[in-house]
Amino acid sequence: MLILISSAKTMVTNSQIKAPTYTFPRFQKEAEEIIMNMIQYTSEELSQILKINPKLAAENYLRFQDFFSTTHTPLQSILSYNGIVFKNINPKDFTPEDFEFAQKHLRIASFAYGLLRPLDLIKSYRMEYDVKLSGLADGNMYSYWQNKQTNTLIDDIKKSGGELIFLGSMDIQPAFDWKKVKKSVRIIMPDFKIWKNGKLQTIVIYAKMARGQMSRFIIKNRITNPEELKTFSWEGFAYDETLSTDNNWVFTQ
Repeated sequence: MLILISSAKTMVTNSQIKAPTYTFPRFQKEAEEIIMNMIQYTSEELSQILKINPKLAAENYLRFQDFFSTTHTPLQSILSYNGIVFKNINPKDFTPEDFEFAQKHLRIASFAYGLLRPLDLIKSYRMEYDVKLSGLADGNMYSYWQNKQTNTLIDDIKKSGGELIFLGSMDIQPAFDWKKVKKSVRIIMPDFKIWKNGKLQTIVIYAKMARGQMSRFIIKNRITNPEELKTFSWEGFAYDETLSTDNNWVFTQ
């Protein structure tokens, strides 16, 4: 059983949490190729390309310029991202065995690094899938990554038992040949919904928190059988069999 989550836009360059070891990204060359293309842009151009404000553009301009420098050391991906999902995974109390299990059973879909493992060393960046880099491929970053990482994802899922627990955002799916993934393995998509005004609704921030908590639940409890996920509960969220299907599992609050 393999978990797939999305990367986060917010990142840190250091952490008080110490992982026991590290690995190198399997698509390091591709990441370097992407960054080499981004280095050529000014801060003002990055603001337009990445659709971010001038302050963030200036920050990421410096990130790109420093990417190949040895001044700033890389950090394991599970410690680098600082978004809501990762804050709820909360690896500060992870044991070496937790990190080892996560390395085998968790994958992070990155905009610049491709499919990451938790202990892969990365540097801070900002990237979006709709960015078009003429020096790399026709189309956007979806086109760039789809053929490169689809088989890697499928192989990782099969090595982990053949089931994918998709806890990422829907916008990462086009970065893979999703039809091929669906034909090759079983995909289970947990969905977190809240009853509000008599209707079930998805509240994004709660959904992200729950994705992180479910990822943590899997890692800390060494879960490899998807059926055990039906016991997951957090902040009132619990599995609702009446609303669920074979591959779309609904957790309501």
